[in-house]
Amino acid sequence: MWRKLAAAALCCIAFGAAAHAEVNEVRMSKQFGLPYLPMIVIEAQQLIEKNAAAAGLGDVKTTWTQRVGPAAELDALLAGQADFIGPGVPTLATIWDKTAGTPQEAKALIAMQSMPFVLVTRNPNIKTIADFTDKDKIALPAVKLTGHAIALEIEAAKIWGSEHYDKLDSITITRSHADAAAAVMGGGSEINSHFASSPFYYYELATPGIHQVLKSYDALGARHTNGVLVTSKKFHDANPKMCGVVIKAFEEANAFIKAHPREAAQIYLTATKDKNSLDALEKMVADPDVDYTTTPVSVMKIVDFMYKVGRLKKKPASWKDMFFPEAYGLNGS
Repeated sequence: MWRKLAAAALCCIAFGAAAHAEVNEVRMSKQFGLPYLPMIVIEAQQLIEKNAAAAGLGDVKTTWTQRVGPAAELDALLAGQADFIGPGVPTLATIWDKTAGTPQEAKALIAMQSMPFVLVTRNPNIKTIADFTDKDKIALPAVKLTGHAIALEIEAAKIWGSEHYDKLDSITITRSHADAAAAVMGGGSEINSHFASSPFYYYELATPGIHQVLKSYDALGARHTNGVLVTSKKFHDANPKMCGVVIKAFEEANAFIKAHPREAAQIYLTATKDKNSLDALEKMVADPDVDYTTTPVSVMKIVDFMYKVGRLKKKPASWKDMFFPEAYGLNGS
């Protein structure tokens, strides 16, 4: 009898362990450019694998996929093809607004960095955004959806009034940063302007005849988060230790980037086959405008504007509504 009871107890223990087992593979999705440098460092140094082993999770495999634009990342997350994506704050606000309280609910685990967007043009007549006409085309990674688009609308509202925040939307066009930069620098395209992320605006501003029109930090009146690490509530709740491992990996990557910008730049060059020199990339990585940090900054400046213009149906009470509890101890805004 006791043998049957012992066997039953062991089965219960085994079933309980299996039921609460965390994943042994993490699927990370990244886009292009220096905003994703922490992910590139994590991949190169296998920081998720290292921290998973230290946390007692055994051998963990990390699968990395590179996608173009926030829409592709969002689709991958909602389709269950990615566990973590790294879009901007507007994408986070949009997915939070649409999925809160549903089986597909998603939030941010942490921020990935604070970094500006820079609007550049090859049109010599444009000094401010008030100089754009319907003969110009501004490329950005997604019309209406990205931080670039929101920053442009915020600046437009300042100049023409809140009711005309979308005055320039009709001349914006969706393009990848690489394609937009090539068009602006090449000069043979209808696209003569680009609201760019790093490192693309460095390339463009180093090209004769191209100049800066607007920096997103100026539009928002403050430094702001560029990208956030988003996951589903389902994954988060089922894998709390793994989420802790991922946070630890980002913290280590950020510390490495700050302490060793040249080595981080070399990792970026090796991974991306970028054509820039190591010296040039090191300066970009160490730019005072950039802070590789997990703390979300000025998130609500962007989200409040999106709600005001009807882009969101629900208004979060604070940035914490869109983040998981692991971020609550950060000095966010």
